[in-house]
Amino acid sequence: QVQLVESGGGLVQAGGSLRLSCAASGRSITSYTMGWFRQAPGKEREFVAANSWHDGRTYRTDSVKGRFTISRDNAKNTIYLQMNSLKPEDTAVYYCAASFTPEVFTSMSAYNYWGQGTQVTVSS
Repeated sequence: QVQLVESGGGLVQAGGSLRLSCAASGRSITSYTMGWFRQAPGKEREFVAANSWHDGRTYRTDSVKGRFTISRDNAKNTIYLQMNSLKPEDTAVYYCAASFTPEVFTSMSAYNYWGQGTQVTVSS
């Protein structure tokens, strides 16, 4: 069992930056592919980025490439999402998730554990 707790969300102006953190407990994240998803009001939850435990590769959805970076600190059992050049359309609740699979999947069904989410609001 893995417990995930996100933090770092908030209100920021367009063009600004935020760094989200996801602290894991219960088990080491070294055996999990870790991902970030987001859900905007009235929309379905969507994949943002993920990092594979197997080969260390990271994957990002096209809309955040060049702006968002996912990273992990295994010693702290924490993953991060550095978000730069934020846009109003990035406004959403951001969720951290953990998957047993060594590959990165963009589907929610591939992830076994979820955090409670943190709100990110980008004003124009």
